[in-house]
Amino acid sequence: MSITSSIGTLQRTRPAVPVSWALAGLSLSILLSSLGISIANVALPVLATAFGASFQQVQWVVLTYLLAVTIAIVSAGRLGDLAGRRRLLLGGIFLFTAASAACAVAPTLWLLIGARAAQGLGAAVMTVLSMAFAGEAVPKEKTGSAMGLLGTMSAVGTALGPSLGGVLIAGPGWRTIFLINLPLGLLTFFLAWRHLPADRPGPKAERARFDGLGTLLLASTLAAYALAMTLGRGRFGSLNVALLLAALAGAGLFVLAEANAASPLIRLAMFRNRVLFAGFSTSALVTTVVMATLVVGPFYLSVALGLDAAGVGLVMTAGPLVAALTGVPAGRFVDRFGTGRMTIGGLTAMAAGSLVLATVAMRFGVIGYIASLAVITAGYALFQAANNTAVMTAVRDDQRGVVSGLLNLSRNLGLITGASVMGAVFAFGAGTAVMATAQPEAVAAGMRATFAVAVVLIVVGLVVNRSND
Repeated sequence: MSITSSIGTLQRTRPAVPVSWALAGLSLSILLSSLGISIANVALPVLATAFGASFQQVQWVVLTYLLAVTIAIVSAGRLGDLAGRRRLLLGGIFLFTAASAACAVAPTLWLLIGARAAQGLGAAVMTVLSMAFAGEAVPKEKTGSAMGLLGTMSAVGTALGPSLGGVLIAGPGWRTIFLINLPLGLLTFFLAWRHLPADRPGPKAERARFDGLGTLLLASTLAAYALAMTLGRGRFGSLNVALLLAALAGAGLFVLAEANAASPLIRLAMFRNRVLFAGFSTSALVTTVVMATLVVGPFYLSVALGLDAAGVGLVMTAGPLVAALTGVPAGRFVDRFGTGRMTIGGLTAMAAGSLVLATVAMRFGVIGYIASLAVITAGYALFQAANNTAVMTAVRDDQRGVVSGLLNLSRNLGLITGASVMGAVFAFGAGTAVMATAQPEAVAAGMRATFAVAVVLIVVGLVVNRSND
């Protein structure tokens, strides 16, 4: 079934709010924000040549975007709750589109990196408020389908990026990977402006103020943690330790500030809600495992299985394609069978796929890897639809923005942690950090160690969610 027909199944009976077109705009917002990550990765070698820069320097084109999204995502959700989600979402789409144009015409690498930071801020707003809007735009019994649709669009953006970017770079040039966002951004802006419901601010007496101190402390803490996990290209040196200690200190100060704030950015009592606690913590665990497939997979496929670059790229697209195909059906399963059962089902599938990768998949070569990856990815799509639905239906309407921000933050922190920690586990299991010259047997050993740890992480997630029943 097509994406358009899937959107159509989510329509409400209220004629004043054409939900199918509203969801189309929200879906495009998610597509653009995920495309913003994946399409830039393929351009790094070309950017290094175009600007005469080192690979470490051009990596900031990707890293800056991720940092901006991670740092801003909770604050964007809270600001949407306070100032109005529709106007802030329109502002985020405009910022993303304008920053894309700035990226396309940037004359220097550092101006490009600055424009990517602005693009990431826009993407944070688009991601968090699209999910918050979806939680209220459809009937509660159809929320799973809406969340599955957004998950599908995220996967489509991830899968489309490398291939679309490759075609554009080989043809018109690298600047068009940013120019492509202009017509898509304008269309997204029009759909959101035309079809999303107007903001309905409450009485002035009930309005809370924005927590500036909490926002600054959280942004500083997240920036320190993200840099601690990403700098050094897998080597955890003194700078990484200092940044991690700074992140721990910042987290402590943030908790103290929020406990004493009249209108906190994050109400700490929220974490006493077992559904929210399980949703946030398990999301971080499973995305750590998902990142392991992206970090470890290319080395295993190229070194242990001997595939060339084209073969590795083809196999690696299997994961996003499975996610794209299973997202909408997963949402329907959630609507039919409930969030609790489908959360456990998704986690069980991920644990099974990871266990096979850690034990017997290597006996079957590429087929074994693709089959295991498909099971992990389908399980993740089911978990994501169920978990997002459970979390977004467990809170009041005026909390959906910040809760959506926390949910997306847990996902981003899992991805950042997975890239560092699971990469370190892989290197430890292989007995070397230089994978390009490692023996196939060593890489296979690293693969087994990585997914043995992945099984443990998923089992922890199962325990957390079992205790939540």
